Amino acid sequence: MSGLRTLAVAAGLQPEWQDAAGRRQTVSNGALQAILDRLGHPSGSDKQIAESLAAIEARNAQGVRFLSVDVEDPIRLTSKVSGKAEFTFEDGTTRSVTVDNGELSPIRKSGYHKLEINGEVVEILVAPRRCYTIADALPGRKLWAPAVQIPSLRTDVSKAFGDFVSLTDAAQAFGQRGADAVAISPTHALFPADASRYSPYAPSSRQFLNGLYGDPAAFGAKSDNRGLPELIDWHAAIPEKLARLRKSFDQVLSQNEETLTTFRRQGGDDLERHAEFDALHAHFLATRGARGWQQWPVEYHDPTSPTVRRFVAEHADDVTFYIFLQWLARRDLDAAQTAAKDSGMAIGLIADLAVGMDSGGSHGWSRRSDLLTGLSIGAPPDPLGPDGQSWGITGFDPQALRDTAFAPFIATIRSALAHAGGIRIDHAFGLRRLWVVPEGASAAGGAYLDMPFNDLMRIVAMESQRAKAIVIGEDLGTVPDGFREAMDARAMLGMRVLWFERDADGFVPPARWSPDAVAMTGTHDLATVAGWWSGRDIDWTWDLGRKSDAVDKPTDLAARAEDRVALWSAFDTGTEQPTPEDTDSVVDAAIAHVASTPCALAIIPIEDLIGLVEQPNLPGTIDEHPNWRRRMPDTTEALLASPEVAARIDTLNATRPA
Repeated sequence: MSGLRTLAVAAGLQPEWQDAAGRRQTVSNGALQAILDRLGHPSGSDKQIAESLAAIEARNAQGVRFLSVDVEDPIRLTSKVSGKAEFTFEDGTTRSVTVDNGELSPIRKSGYHKLEINGEVVEILVAPRRCYTIADALPGRKLWAPAVQIPSLRTDVSKAFGDFVSLTDAAQAFGQRGADAVAISPTHALFPADASRYSPYAPSSRQFLNGLYGDPAAFGAKSDNRGLPELIDWHAAIPEKLARLRKSFDQVLSQNEETLTTFRRQGGDDLERHAEFDALHAHFLATRGARGWQQWPVEYHDPTSPTVRRFVAEHADDVTFYIFLQWLARRDLDAAQTAAKDSGMAIGLIADLAVGMDSGGSHGWSRRSDLLTGLSIGAPPDPLGPDGQSWGITGFDPQALRDTAFAPFIATIRSALAHAGGIRIDHAFGLRRLWVVPEGASAAGGAYLDMPFNDLMRIVAMESQRAKAIVIGEDLGTVPDGFREAMDARAMLGMRVLWFERDADGFVPPARWSPDAVAMTGTHDLATVAGWWSGRDIDWTWDLGRKSDAVDKPTDLAARAEDRVALWSAFDTGTEQPTPEDTDSVVDAAIAHVASTPCALAIIPIEDLIGLVEQPNLPGTIDEHPNWRRRMPDTTEALLASPEVAARIDTLNATRPA
């Protein structure tokens, strides 16, 4: 192995990887050098490689600050020390223990503990062996849930886009009809002053909420009365909502000052930095067109700088306004979860944790050392993305996680579970490895970076059990060896989607679907059942000139005709196959098919439940397709009361009784 590749392996990179077809792929030397440089390991010469390797070896020789083990397993330290030590449990109680040649007897009490020996302190997570499960909540039950995009929801009050109050109404409506959960789109903080930043998967911070989802109506603010547009006009809607929120804040601050003061104290420095970022971002977006902190004057790059502190003092009302947005959003999201549980749901909201965040956002500004710098995360070339994908977002630096005892990851998981009974981890493969691409490079010119998988999985299990929340991991795409087995061992539910449950004989019968997964008719990134059956996704492919396995549209349509035959045969309804235009009966059959699987939870996107043709998001597009802009055709209550939808809910309840 060359020195460059030795360094790459030492830094956690995989110089070779296996693609979705099982073929071995080799990362070019140029790509490895570019990635290593951004990880802080210069590799442009033999001298630099040797120095970088020596630095990694020296760091590794210092030992670790954090260890994780499963409950009742022996604790093995990285050094072979022996002697007396003090073990401090998370609740503050202490015990004198003996370390023998680097090994400590099993600890049977789970939690985040500390071991002090020879003046060194090691934080030790003793984790439960598995996540909280549906069987823990309701033994022997099979549940169903809708999946909703929060902005798409409508209520009796006209709004330009759905918010947490709209979600409350939807949760109540579904709970009253037998659903035990509702899976929601990410609620992470975006960039409230920038109306072009509305994708829920490119947040400013995953530890705070989208303040625009709070509802100022409780303070007398009127709705925007925008009628019932088919698509959300974010460029108009965001400034209007922000203005109404600001008006409410100005009117009610004096009555709520004590409440906000308590909220700020509880939120600590992280909340203050987030609100300060939002105020600074609004200022520099307006005055300089700066989309991220990297475009601010350099004296504003450090949150603790005198210049930033002076700005915060001079714009105290603006900072407090963004604190108010977080308080209001948290209040309303808590109300949605309470409404879901009060309506009879066993789980309630299932939060969605985006895989990363915008490097120019709040987290990147306030705690940039947590994150990978100069690298975008994405996915390698595969059948769904032949050119690979670079998502333009960043993620946690694995070494920074170790150095901080995983505090940023723990805080992120806790934030997601603070208002929910479950969590879906987007691109869960990122717990094992991240496809990292140098900013500005082709997505195919990336490499896999190893993540501290076992530690992250134990943290997820720990937080899941504490919150009594189920965990779903999105495991679609190029699956690392052993990943699904590790998920099963931790009771983390995978995702099995109708379109992908196929083998050489056609679509897999429901009885053969994995019980250790969530059964789904689709996701927000895939064609709806009606859209697939009618070929709407094919229209989008060829109308936009997107890549296809087919040589032309007629060939694509011919292949879909064959797939329709296979799908209808798998549904085994005993009736004649519907025409491409007759989508309602296909939607009925698809829901019945997914509901009858042995999976403990079936999730049906609301778009499928009501038989819509268009999907919420078309990956790989920005303006060509109205991503994250589609509205529901009516209020949730009205939609669920329609005969077609009511019949589908009856099917779900008959198969998975409430």
